[in-house]
Amino acid sequence: MTLREVAEAAGVSRSAVSRTFTEGASVSPRTRKKVEKAARELGYRPNFLARSLTTKRTALIGLLSNNFQNPAFMEVFDLFTAGLQERGLRPLLVNQSDEDDPQASLEMLMQYSVDGLIVASSTLPPQFSKALAETRLPVVHAFGKPSPPFKVNVVGIDNVHGGELAADLLIERGYRSVAFLGGPRTATSTEDRLAGFERRLGLAGIGLAQTRFAETYSYGAGRQAMTALLDQSPVEAVFCGDDILCMGARDVCRERGLRVPEEIGLIGFNDIAMADWTAYDLTTIRQPIRDIIIAAVELVVRLVEEPGRSAEARIFPCRAVERGTLRPL
Repeated sequence: MTLREVAEAAGVSRSAVSRTFTEGASVSPRTRKKVEKAARELGYRPNFLARSLTTKRTALIGLLSNNFQNPAFMEVFDLFTAGLQERGLRPLLVNQSDEDDPQASLEMLMQYSVDGLIVASSTLPPQFSKALAETRLPVVHAFGKPSPPFKVNVVGIDNVHGGELAADLLIERGYRSVAFLGGPRTATSTEDRLAGFERRLGLAGIGLAQTRFAETYSYGAGRQAMTALLDQSPVEAVFCGDDILCMGARDVCRERGLRVPEEIGLIGFNDIAMADWTAYDLTTIRQPIRDIIIAAVELVVRLVEEPGRSAEARIFPCRAVERGTLRPL
């Protein structure tokens, strides 16, 4: 069925049919009712791709990420797609796992003429988002590091403060021999969590016994890094810069017969759903993933509607969630 046939069946002009299916266009209630009735009877569906040639809008919003091994991404993807669909927009997923040059992703995004983009990653360098934003594409970096003057819109948390919260938990419980097990060394989230953790420990007169970096934010990388850490020397507690790393670390402890928290304490980061599972019961630093993604979707939609809008940073608070992997006060 075509727009012309709907117009003939409804007894209206083709432009009236087009306005009926164009958000925000002016059309009388009587005409809208006639057009919608004819469309239902004929089985007509508007062609959004064809309409984009006229409106210069595809209603496509890209989601670019490189951390698909982490279960936290499933929550990100769920919230992203639901948030767009509620607004009549459609997602385009871009996997950046094996790519560190923004040019390849940029070419794909331009081919599909996306209206905007959310970069959901803390391991891609800030230059990546800046390169995309320089094309005048509306870009929001979720889980990124804000660095004034803001050239890219950022929605995330203060990772330095997250590291400080982890240190406070250990200091309060009297731990003195502690280690840091983070994600990739070059990730801004790893750098900042370590900086806050180490600084707060230093104020309490505690030095880091060990520092380990996992290759990726993944369960296997967490196991590998924890194995190397325990092989070098025993410690009283470990702050893991991500829940999935902490789960790998806890299973290594379990296999070695180390009781948690009686013989070793563990702290994660993010508070993903699995952190509350009985098998892990992680004490962790909660990053409000839901709030971050909802805010990122709202912001990228606003940027599409207001192209000249200045870049900004929206920072959400994180907090400690105490469960069973640290000894009680």
